[in-house]
Amino acid sequence: MSSNYRPESGARLVVLDRDGVINRESAEFIKSADEWLPLPGSLEAIAALSRAGFAVVVATNQSGVGRGLISSLALEEIHSRMVQGVEQAGGKLAGIFYCPHRPEDDCSCRKPRPGLLQQIEARFGCSLKGQPVIGDSARDLQAAVAVSARAILVRTGNGLATERKLDSGSKVEVFDDLAAAANSLIRNRV
Repeated sequence: MSSNYRPESGARLVVLDRDGVINRESAEFIKSADEWLPLPGSLEAIAALSRAGFAVVVATNQSGVGRGLISSLALEEIHSRMVQGVEQAGGKLAGIFYCPHRPEDDCSCRKPRPGLLQQIEARFGCSLKGQPVIGDSARDLQAAVAVSARAILVRTGNGLATERKLDSGSKVEVFDDLAAAANSLIRNRV
């Protein structure tokens, strides 16, 4: 899914993973809109990024579709709930991009491969080089590095476990949650 929204000229993109960054993570997969629960402060963080001139895009692996655990329609309903929550908080999502494939499908769009991020670059006619990509898992960071984006880790979701595995010389920025990462991006505009 992607929207027809085009960011204003000069608007910066920020790409967010969904599960574990915006909403709670579930080992059982989020299979319905009722199961989609935003993390505290995440919707307000997206709204703050929007107001600060960032075009906020979601890039998410959703292998539950490929596994037959969730229908494409149910996924669209989940994303509609997320969009409504962001809009109620005063923000806007510029697009939602997802990979429906299973890990064994060996597709190019499943993170850690860069396909989803390349789709975003093509859709918005820009490079993600140096642009923030925020995730909670190593695969999010690896996809970011593959397109020379600015890899940012949040400690929510799988983030604490991911942080423990980072190399000591890693250039990955780490924040407690999406709100803290958003505040830094807005404050520093770099």
